[in-house]
Amino acid sequence: MAVQLIVFLPLLAAIVAGFGNRMIGNTAAKFVTTGALFVSCALSWPIFIGFMTGELQSQLYPVLAWIHSGDLRVDWALRVDALTAVMLVVVTTVSSLVHLYSWGYMAEDPSQPRFFAYLSLFTFAMLMLVTADNLVQMFFGWEGVGLASYLLIGFWYHKPSANAAAMKAFVVNRVGDFGFSLGIFGTFLVFGTVSIPAILAAAPAMAGSTFGFLGMRVDVMTTLCILLFIGAMGKSAQLGLHTWLPDAMEGPTPVSALIHAATMVTAGVFMVCRLSPMFETSQTALALVTFVGAATALFAATVGTVQNDIKRVIAYSTCSQLGYMFFAAGVGAYSAAMFHLFTHAFFKALLFLGAGSVIHAMHHEQDMRFYGGLRKSIPLTFWAMMAGTLAITGVGIIQIGGFPGFGFAGFYSKDAIIESAYMSGSAAAGFAFVVAIVAALLTSFYSWRLVFLTFFGTPRWAASGHIQHALHDVHHARDHEHGADPHPEDEHAGHDTRPEEAGAQAVREGTGGYHPHESPWTMLVPLGVLAIGALFAGLAFHGPFIDAHEGPRFWGGSLVFDAHLMEEIHHAPLWVKLAPAVVMIIGFLIALQAYVRNTTLPARFVAHFGILYQFLYQKWFFDEIYNVLFVRPSLWLGRFFWKVGDEATIDRFGPNGAAALVVGGNKLTARLQSGYLYTYALVMLLGLAAAATWAMAR
Repeated sequence: MAVQLIVFLPLLAAIVAGFGNRMIGNTAAKFVTTGALFVSCALSWPIFIGFMTGELQSQLYPVLAWIHSGDLRVDWALRVDALTAVMLVVVTTVSSLVHLYSWGYMAEDPSQPRFFAYLSLFTFAMLMLVTADNLVQMFFGWEGVGLASYLLIGFWYHKPSANAAAMKAFVVNRVGDFGFSLGIFGTFLVFGTVSIPAILAAAPAMAGSTFGFLGMRVDVMTTLCILLFIGAMGKSAQLGLHTWLPDAMEGPTPVSALIHAATMVTAGVFMVCRLSPMFETSQTALALVTFVGAATALFAATVGTVQNDIKRVIAYSTCSQLGYMFFAAGVGAYSAAMFHLFTHAFFKALLFLGAGSVIHAMHHEQDMRFYGGLRKSIPLTFWAMMAGTLAITGVGIIQIGGFPGFGFAGFYSKDAIIESAYMSGSAAAGFAFVVAIVAALLTSFYSWRLVFLTFFGTPRWAASGHIQHALHDVHHARDHEHGADPHPEDEHAGHDTRPEEAGAQAVREGTGGYHPHESPWTMLVPLGVLAIGALFAGLAFHGPFIDAHEGPRFWGGSLVFDAHLMEEIHHAPLWVKLAPAVVMIIGFLIALQAYVRNTTLPARFVAHFGILYQFLYQKWFFDEIYNVLFVRPSLWLGRFFWKVGDEATIDRFGPNGAAALVVGGNKLTARLQSGYLYTYALVMLLGLAAAATWAMAR
């Protein structure tokens, strides 16, 4: 019964808050949704601990018979194994804390019941996805998180940019979901079932077999795995289908934390790990997963180095870290991928919610160029962000001799991925290893750049009621110093002015006597809990997740666990173990030099490498390329069918033409209705003549 409560309590809460809305009020909606999530969280942790201690085994909880049509049998059931237990803890913990955090962050919003209903609906959809026993049920959760993300990203629907971002996320994910649906169709065609356990049991026997696809003979398992991976690429924002993720920042900050840390973007990694026995049958598919993951890690890390919006920096960080998880799965280290997903949930949620606390303190200003010196004004937020930064950059001391080593969460999980890539030995894994080291350096740089621009240096906001700097002077000085376009496109142009936007403008202008202030306790408590996870999650749980001896017992066959590879990473060369720490220190020193000691360096870099800077600042021009290749042709085709096909052809010769004919006939007959006797006599005479002619002709 506990599992059913974990999954369906958020749905019940979403229904109550959503349909109750203003009738029950803000406070009741918050209590219902937040309380339901904390109950789900409290029930999830004993299940996770039970799998860690070996007290629980995989179980199936039938719910109802759903679809029985010919050979297709889909029964709604909840599967709980170690992999599910990990996701239950991640989803419910982060979601419950995000709900609590939103009490403070969304306190002034007039649509709080709707917001909390969307959050709970999002959580329910993700819980359905991770407990799915068959691919159709997984697809239900898959589409559910897509719908909820659309609603949450476009929550402030009065803003054109929010509507555009929500639509972009929805459309891009449809591309990936089309691949996923084809993969499900093909899987049913090959295996005759959509039951995940049955498919995974039969997958090894299909290795090497072929079938016809798109007029060619292709490898069965390679084709199915690639199609399924396309779905994962869309949900988890991998290179090519990543463009929706940065724009998702248009939603409220708690939404960003939930999407990026615990729910939507982790669905793809979970799916690949859940179906790992299928992927193990195709080295081609694994090589593709490795290459795409590594390329994404590098791409997102490079773009993150030049972003000025605090949330976008963390968004590209998420994209990069997801790349790490995917290439870990590609080299066969599925347990390391899930371990990084687990630790990443804590420190990435911490970073996003910490950024939200900064934004709250700065009256919703998100541009880091207008921060500076905030560590004294919001010290608790500063230390929380420091914990998240130390975790994501992988600060720690490696195991040497009898010293067991110690580090923050990312130190254990990310280093395990890097060492797995090196020890795997394949060509694709070698590429991933090199990319991972470079990305680790960039991660350190942009993470510490965020900290230094936000919390150190001279305050770049008004400290009193007097206007200390003219608005344009501030804008141009900061743009020049950090190498930004001196006339950046205003992301809020044309929007209705919200109170938070007005406050942000006041901060920029230096008016209103605004002073940064610490967030309320409802926002600080989640930060404190997540900071504990960022500090100790790696140390506490690395044994069950990736230890060669503890791992098989913990995972219990819920994913492919390569005990040999996990043993080999302990024997990696010393330079491989030290490389992440070295590049982390290098990135830290570069950021320290450029944004604390010598703040003219960024502008000088842009002056010498302007083309490179613009390439990165414009996100490798993916949006512009897609606009030329897909958006404009689609709009042209739509307008063609609209103007030529619909209006000029169908409407002209269809309803509009018929209507015009009726109108013309009406005008003609109206002229006969003159009211004069001789007109009616003439009509009658013509009628008699026509009738006589007809009779004589017969």
